Amino acid sequence: MGGQPMFILNEDSERTQGKDAQSSNITAGKAVSESVRTTLGPRGMDKMLVSDSGDVVITNDGATILDEMDIEHPAAQMISEVAETQETEVGDGTTTAAVLAGELLSQAEDLLDDDVHPTTIVEGYYAALSMAHEAIDEIKLDEELDDDLLETVARSSMTGKGTGDVSAERLAETVVDAVRRVEDDAGVVRDNITVYTQTGSSSSATRLVDGVLIDEEPVHDNMPRSFDDPQIAFVNDDIEVREASIDAEYNVSSVDDLNTAIEAEESELRGYAEHVLDLDVDVLFVDGDVADQVAAILAKNDVAAFEVGDDEGEELAHATGLSRAAGVQELEADDLGSAGSLSVEKFGDNYVTFLEDGDAGQSVTVFARGGTEHVTDELERVLGDALDVVTAALDKGGVVPGAGATEIAVADHIRSEAASVEGRKQLAVEAFADAVDVLPRTLAENTGMDPIDALVDLRAEYESEGIAGIISEGQTGVIDDPVDLGVLDPVAVKDEAVESAAEAATMIVRIDDVISAS
Repeated sequence: MGGQPMFILNEDSERTQGKDAQSSNITAGKAVSESVRTTLGPRGMDKMLVSDSGDVVITNDGATILDEMDIEHPAAQMISEVAETQETEVGDGTTTAAVLAGELLSQAEDLLDDDVHPTTIVEGYYAALSMAHEAIDEIKLDEELDDDLLETVARSSMTGKGTGDVSAERLAETVVDAVRRVEDDAGVVRDNITVYTQTGSSSSATRLVDGVLIDEEPVHDNMPRSFDDPQIAFVNDDIEVREASIDAEYNVSSVDDLNTAIEAEESELRGYAEHVLDLDVDVLFVDGDVADQVAAILAKNDVAAFEVGDDEGEELAHATGLSRAAGVQELEADDLGSAGSLSVEKFGDNYVTFLEDGDAGQSVTVFARGGTEHVTDELERVLGDALDVVTAALDKGGVVPGAGATEIAVADHIRSEAASVEGRKQLAVEAFADAVDVLPRTLAENTGMDPIDALVDLRAEYESEGIAGIISEGQTGVIDDPVDLGVLDPVAVKDEAVESAAEAATMIVRIDDVISAS
């Protein structure tokens, strides 16, 4: 090669290596974590997020905040993905996961400064992660998951979040009722619960609908707007004149030819409508367009038709037991479903169709109300999280004490087991325990307590009583038993939070070379 240098990267590429790369990534991850830290707990603050177009989102939901933020740094995006994963898997604990990931990075930074190798840190963190799962399993409550306990879990997930003028207690009852209605021997079918929002009334008007809500009105003004015990059909295609399957031109040379062609089209459309009428269908849902002539005939015979999408078709099938026909000609009597009632109501300029008490009874809708769009948007997030945590509690392992009590137990267990870990890896295990402490410490700080004093008191109470958490009381907080005071979290939320936070932190710590194209 004659001693000539070999360039394998574009000359405009940027490259950061070694400690500089580690420091940059860790700093970016910590910055994202800090951005949501003040939202944690019952006294957590909200964030106002304003987009380039002026759209405003006000929330303290970690996943929403990080999703709305315009994050460019790749390592920072990894922390955002932690919240996204947490939201997808269990629906709550997103802020917990993001804050823990940031603190794990902070602890790793100190270890790197002390010349602990990144691989050693990663091995220690994964050893500590296994201990964390053990501690969570040990502190799990050995109690039956009855409705009262599930309502407690739902209320805990709503703590510190905006619910308008409706109490968390009432929303929790609605949430548990919804989950119980879609529960079967195999577990909770979470996809069969929908949250539908509509502005124009106070949040206290929120209610559970035993069925589905559809954002449509009948396609013809003269169609009925309400039914009792309707027979319901769904067609997965347009109800219009069929198009030729080949390119062809038709030469119309006389008025008689034109009238014949028009009459043939009208006959075809009339046949579609008559087929629907022969099956005694009261309500027809169509994933496509309905020809005006067909709509007019159906309206004249008191049949309501709606143009909807495939998603609504799935919901209707779960609610009424109908089968979706490929086309109107394929529709048969066995494909029909039924419901207790259908009604079309107007809210401002919007029409909403309520289909209730379907025979299949597998779909329910939480009809959330609010005075403004910001209120309904936040209420939708709150209800979604509550539905997810109740589902997680039933399907994924029960509940544990909240209010920082589980984290105190986890940190204590990891420290007690750290002595059995040899070499420098022990330092990483202990650092993991210190990182977990950030959660009760942040809860204390956001509640108005001195975080250091609170952490000392929590550890002392845990040593003597076996359980201790931070309970918001007035303008500050107190150390008490969260189980007695009804602060509970699903096991799955805690397990997923430590898992996803550890994975993100270790991935970032192992990076020592960043190559970016210009």
